Amino acid sequence: MLFDSHSHTEFSGDSQMKAQDAMAAAKRLGLGLVFTEHLDLDYPGDIDFTFNPDEYWQAYEPLRGSCLRLGVEVGMQPSTCDRSRAFTEWLPFDLVIGATHMVDGKDIYYKEAYGNLSKAEFYHRYYQSMAENVRTHTFIDVLAHIDYIARYAPYDDPEIAYGSFAEDIDAVLQAVVETDTVLELNTRRLGSRRALKELAPVYARYRELGGRRVTLGSDAHTADAIGAHFAAAWDFAEALGLQVVTFCGRLPEPCQK
Repeated sequence: MLFDSHSHTEFSGDSQMKAQDAMAAAKRLGLGLVFTEHLDLDYPGDIDFTFNPDEYWQAYEPLRGSCLRLGVEVGMQPSTCDRSRAFTEWLPFDLVIGATHMVDGKDIYYKEAYGNLSKAEFYHRYYQSMAENVRTHTFIDVLAHIDYIARYAPYDDPEIAYGSFAEDIDAVLQAVVETDTVLELNTRRLGSRRALKELAPVYARYRELGGRRVTLGSDAHTADAIGAHFAAAWDFAEALGLQVVTFCGRLPEPCQK
């Protein structure tokens, strides 16, 4: 079965999606699903990006099975690494995703986080932070959305452009490969030809450096986003010789289309 390995229900501070709605959407598409609720400790804004793991398990463990896995998406920061690690050890999660949502303590969703830095300056810091955090957050299974910044950066052209940032992106990919972390192919932006074009050399380079596996994740916060652009994502991975996997009990499991 093919799994959407990145989704958020009402246990995430920025989502109101009901588990039953998410599961029904996945079933209609013939997909398995992994809930990966947000854990961003020390978040500076008004949203609470934490959740009670015991309540999460009590609510969803009865639903867990061959079509549903339970995970967490950890917002990686140097100051929260040890506490995030302890959280992931609290319960037998199926999957732990690591993500860069903040750079130098500021949420890059917001324009204010970028200050007066140029795109080159800020993207360098973004990738540098990501590579450092992958190496210190040795407990994650998957690195989420390497292109997350392209969603929100306030520059005229926010695309990641491997040719412009090859050294910085390579540092991230090397960290992923050397720590035996799987790289996510986030499908949120795969409806854009430009995004596909810019991501292709990143994932080709990942394979050149020794990466062989990817997870597919819609990053859905609403049921209608479950499995978004999965056909394009499967073809993308297949063309680059990358195996699509999900996780069960923190172990990779091959997916079938």
